[in-house]
Order: sequence, then C-alpha cells, then structure tokens
Amino acid sequence: MIKKFLKRVFRKPARTKTVGNAQVIPFGLHGVAREQISYGAQKVTDGLQAAGYQAYVVGGAVRDLLLDRIPKDFDVATDATPEEVRRVFRRSRIIGRRFRLVHVMFGEEVVEVSTFRSMIEAEDAETDEHGRLLRDNQFGDQEQDAARRDFTANALFYDPSTQEIHDFHRGYDDTRNQLLRMIGDPATRYREDPVRMLRAVRLSAKLGMKLEPATAAPIGKLKGLLDNVPEARLLDEVLKMLLSGHSVECIQHLRKMHLHHGLLPLLDVILEQPVGEKFVMLALRNTDERLSQEKPVSPAFLFAALLWHEVLTAWQSYQKQGERPIPAMHAAMDDVLAKQRAQLAIPHRHDAVMKEIWLLQLRFEQRAGQRPFRLLEQPRFRAAYDFLLLRCASGEVDQELGLWWDEFQEASTERRAEMLQPEGAGEKKRRRRKPRKKPAAAATEEPSA
Repeated sequence: MIKKFLKRVFRKPARTKTVGNAQVIPFGLHGVAREQISYGAQKVTDGLQAAGYQAYVVGGAVRDLLLDRIPKDFDVATDATPEEVRRVFRRSRIIGRRFRLVHVMFGEEVVEVSTFRSMIEAEDAETDEHGRLLRDNQFGDQEQDAARRDFTANALFYDPSTQEIHDFHRGYDDTRNQLLRMIGDPATRYREDPVRMLRAVRLSAKLGMKLEPATAAPIGKLKGLLDNVPEARLLDEVLKMLLSGHSVECIQHLRKMHLHHGLLPLLDVILEQPVGEKFVMLALRNTDERLSQEKPVSPAFLFAALLWHEVLTAWQSYQKQGERPIPAMHAAMDDVLAKQRAQLAIPHRHDAVMKEIWLLQLRFEQRAGQRPFRLLEQPRFRAAYDFLLLRCASGEVDQELGLWWDEFQEASTERRAEMLQPEGAGEKKRRRRKPRKKPAAAATEEPSA
C-alpha cells in the first residue's frame, strides 16, 4: 500500500510524445476517459482494432469532450475500406455515392464510420472556375485524413483503447485556447468549399470560440462564392445554424461578417426593420430555449416565422391592388416561397405547414359566432397560436388578441359564450335580402306574346 502511494505521489507528470508527425496527448493531460465515449463508438473502435485495423473517434465529439460539452454523436475514422467495415459488423450498411460511409447500428445508436481520405494535389484536383472542389473521394492514411479536415479543433483522433489523442495540427492547444483555426491556407480552403465560411461562423457562435484572425480575414472578400453552392447544401448548413441551439448568436455573427445577404430574404430585409427584427429574434430565442429543454422543434414552423414579414409585405401589397384578403394571402405566399426557393431549397414538404400557419393568422381576428370554435378544431391550431403569441410579443398585433385566445382555449362553455364578440364586431350586419314577390295584381297582367 505504501509503495503504491509513493508511486502516485512521485510519479512523473504526463507529457505529450511525438509519433511521426503527430503529437500524442496522454489521458493524464487531456482527461477524456474512455467511459465518456458512447457504447456504440467503443464497440466499433474495439471491433475494428481487434480485426487489425486502425480506428479512432474523430471530429466534433473529441472537440466537444475537451470543451466539457456533451457530443451530439460519435463518428469513427478507420483505415478499413467500407467493405471491410461491413464484414466486421453484421448490423451495418454502406451509404453514399460520392464518398461511401458505413452506418453501424447498436440498438438506437448509429455510428458513422468513414475511411481515411487523402488531400488531392492541386494539379490533380477537379474544380470549377471558382476553385470549388468537385471531387474529394480518394482514400488515404490518418495524417492525410487530418490534413483534409477543415479546422484544427475538428482534426483530433481519440483512441478509446489507449485513451490518447493524436493531433497533427496543434488542434488540442487551439481547442484549449478557444481558438478556431483553419488547416492550411484559409482562402484556398474556402474556395475549395465555400460552406466552410458558414461553418466557421456557426462553430464560433455555438462553441464560443474566437475565429483566428487569418481564418476570418478572407471571408469578407470571398462571401460571393456562396452563390455557387448547391441549394441543398446551403439549406443543410442554414438548418444546422438555426437548430444549433445558438441561432441568435449565429445570426449576430453572420451580420457582423456580412454573410447574411442572399441566404434568406429575412436576413436581407427583415433585420433592417424594427418590428421584423424583434419578431425574428423572438422566434430564434424561442427555438434555442426549446432545444435547451430538449423539446421538439419544427423546421417548418421556424421557416414560417423567418419568412412571415416577407409574406406580410407582399400580402399588404396585393390588397392595395384591390385583391381580397384571402386571395391576396395565397398570392403572397406563393410569391415568397418561389423567391426563396431560388436561393435556398426549402423542401416542398414544409410548404403545407407554413401556409396553414400563415393562413390561420387571418382567422384569429374572427371572434364571433362559430368561427372561434371551428378554429380550435384545426390540426395546426397550436402551432398557429404559438405563432400568434410571437406576433403579439413583437408588437405586430395587440397583446389583447393573444390574451383573448389564451383564455378562450381553457374557458368553460358559459364563459366562452360571454367572450364571443357580436356578429360583425360592431359593424352593421349585412344580409342578402330575398326579392319580394310581385303583388297579386301583377298576375292579372296579360303575358307578352
């Protein structure tokens, strides 16, 4: 016992060692224990290593654990090909076309396994006229795989069997110093994939990390490259921002770096309007709060909120041209969605939900007769009601309207009857009168020939 105690007290401090071009950081320095890795990721790395392959937990999971955050998922990188990974794990499937990955299933957990990729030499790279890589699917080794990753903080390899971190680009130090640094020349890397500019903003906002000056410098000049990114990829990155749990910080960072123009009409126009900006920020804060409480969030609701003031402006314009409210709303919705789809490929499956939420806003003003009861029966009532509360909180409509509907939902039958407004809300009720019958004397007139 005394011998063990003395050994602990006088043991040498843990130090990094160098293996090839990698720094190997021991557990005694970084403190990330094997038990912090998910069950599935442990089984995948153990299984691949037992079969004679290299296997590491990589990317955001390692970064988040060093920042004392809980990773959303755990990815694994290996020198095994997809077919070899598939042979090791029975419950797995190969996915992807441009670059194949393997999904290994352990109950509800899915571990994504990628084969080490290499950097493509400049003379061999297939790019468009702006420098964007069109092909990046060549297998490589661990060091090459680290070099092709975007930021140093995302290029860390954790080995659960030894509890060591392999670091080729000083990403461990950058992570500890809360610094987000691009691997390689930032301008070249942004040209290869312009979405990296948005990722830099998102990760900086989400993780509270400072963008290294050289990494931030080219963004202002190269932001126009985002126009050449396929809409589906742009949508994917925008959704990651909006559903990151830090959407408010992301939007603020986008504005600071002038990256918001062209992504969403609301970011071009609405954030310049006091009421519109307040509404959008309330919607984003509400989304962030729900995510922090692990409540579900609907992308369709979020897009409906983000595009609402564009719809509202178009709706008012159509009414000024003489259109009636409901046809004007339909025209406005179609215009805004068509304009947005040209910039960001919002899936058509969200259209119906967004339109229902928008159309139901017109019906909240109708508080007479059977209309409020019919509105309560609508499948999207709750989402539309939450949307109404955002409008009330932003000052777009009177708070009284939200309070009325809040009470009406829970009120007794007697109280609801008392709350109903008179038909026509005080205006003279107009009824179509039936034509009077001609007097009997008229029947004596002789019919025309």
